[in-house]
Amino acid sequence: MTSLDLVRSRADELMRTHLGAGTWAFAFDHAKTRAGQCDFAKRRITVSRHLAARFSDDDVDQVLLHEIAHAMSGARAGHGPKWRRTAASIGYTGSRLHDGPIASELAPWVGACPAGHEHYRYRTPTRPLACAKCSRRFDERNLIAWSRRTDSARAEPGSAVRV
Repeated sequence: MTSLDLVRSRADELMRTHLGAGTWAFAFDHAKTRAGQCDFAKRRITVSRHLAARFSDDDVDQVLLHEIAHAMSGARAGHGPKWRRTAASIGYTGSRLHDGPIASELAPWVGACPAGHEHYRYRTPTRPLACAKCSRRFDERNLIAWSRRTDSARAEPGSAVRV
């Protein structure tokens, strides 16, 4: 677990090293499923405050390097060859997507498939969804049954995450 002050300090250090002092800003955001974001319009890199507190120091560095690689590569690079080369050159070793924990305890919707796999949604499910763990294709036998959490059923911020 990493403190948010340590994340901010590490972000400042890595951004100064790879982007130059004062060229990009850093902030925390309230994302619950994505680890970081590179906002080209505001020249700002953000990291989820909910997820950063769950990450190890190395995970934080990887998220920051991922977003810094976006800033260095430009808005049109996406996760293509230019971004991959840039990311590797600054020490990024991860994939293009965050595959760590999400803030599932904050999700107002919890679902379960017939096999018992749990699913979380932050927005109201509007159409039938089937469990992708049970079948790669939509199969009505694997429909997810959704229920809305009550406020008392939600965990307090900072509580342990069940993964």
